[in-house]
Amino acid sequence: MENAIDTLGKRTEVRVKSKTREFIESILWAVVLAGLIRTCIVQSFKIPSGSMLDTLVIGDCLLVNRFVYGIKVPFTDLRLPGIRDPQRGDVIVFKYPEDRSKDFIKRLIGVPGDEIRIKDKRVYINGTIYQNPHEVYKDPQILPLELTQRDNFGPFRVPENSYFMMGDNRDNSYDSRFWGFVPKADVVGLAFIKYWSWDQSKWQPRWRRIGKFID
Repeated sequence: MENAIDTLGKRTEVRVKSKTREFIESILWAVVLAGLIRTCIVQSFKIPSGSMLDTLVIGDCLLVNRFVYGIKVPFTDLRLPGIRDPQRGDVIVFKYPEDRSKDFIKRLIGVPGDEIRIKDKRVYINGTIYQNPHEVYKDPQILPLELTQRDNFGPFRVPENSYFMMGDNRDNSYDSRFWGFVPKADVVGLAFIKYWSWDQSKWQPRWRRIGKFID
């Protein structure tokens, strides 16, 4: 009788341990899977400022494609082959050059080898004026180069494996005009869709922005 009780108790204890182990393993696998998805496939990003108006507004939440340019190997500068290289006009999330612990988002304007010049707010690439349909100017003033590089800049040539970034809100964007070029190794991914948008001032969603692709 004692043996039967002992055997039953041991079986119950083993069963409880097995369920606990399964639960812990499930949690661990979920964490690992979430980490892999965030590192290799997509990452969410929330717009904190108005530097990309009117393309992106404060409160927009985006998904960023991390594999299109090639997955970066963690803790290294190595990057696996991607689908394509970053192209002029892409809206890109990258490590902020002045504080790499932060992510920034801007539009790619200059690729390696391009000569960039800004004259009276207008961007020239390799001597030809470049106009993006999303650029906006909210300040009619043209400030001299002696005061700021906002409206007059360069010419400078984009180095190898680097990019020149600008915000769509050209008069109110802290970008490559001020802190220089973005190394290819610091590119996080391509912003491609707005999955949510919250208007803090009205305390309501911006339904018309949700689900819109970013171009």
